[in-house]
Amino acid sequence: MSKVAFLVAGEGIERVELTDPWQAVKDAGHEPVLLSPEPGEVQTFDHLDKAATQAVDVVVSDAAVGDYAALVLPGGVANPDALRMDEDAVGFVKEFMGSGKPVAAICHAPWTLIEADVVRGKRLTSWPSLQTDIRNAGGEWVDEEVVTSDNLITSRKPDDIPAFNKAVVAALAG
Repeated sequence: MSKVAFLVAGEGIERVELTDPWQAVKDAGHEPVLLSPEPGEVQTFDHLDKAATQAVDVVVSDAAVGDYAALVLPGGVANPDALRMDEDAVGFVKEFMGSGKPVAAICHAPWTLIEADVVRGKRLTSWPSLQTDIRNAGGEWVDEEVVTSDNLITSRKPDDIPAFNKAVVAALAG
């Protein structure tokens, strides 16, 4: 059983983009681990309405890339916007991408990838409002349900979660 890191900010996480991939990873026999810049709990949202909270397992500044088989970056607008302002979170994402292990990002999560300067030369998708940011960072934005480019897996929105989960689980299977 391998560990899979789920990295989120303290709030603004789109609930289903955390909980559904989390369950898929668990169902596939892996151990999901919640990373965040601060200890305590994180606040998820159903669009703009507060939803459930979830306990942080590891503070990202204490996390080691070598401990995890993959990294999942859930979306929500405020979540990746806050993460990209956190030096430890950005550094962890950059190091993870460099490791060659799977990194999966959905919806607005590619903002953190852009901040880590790891989309250059990659083909990816996201929530449509990020396409200019992705292109300006050297990535090729496409409007597809799920896109895999080297070790990067991306999807656009909650409706894409089934395909996103399938790609994440397949990447974990090798």
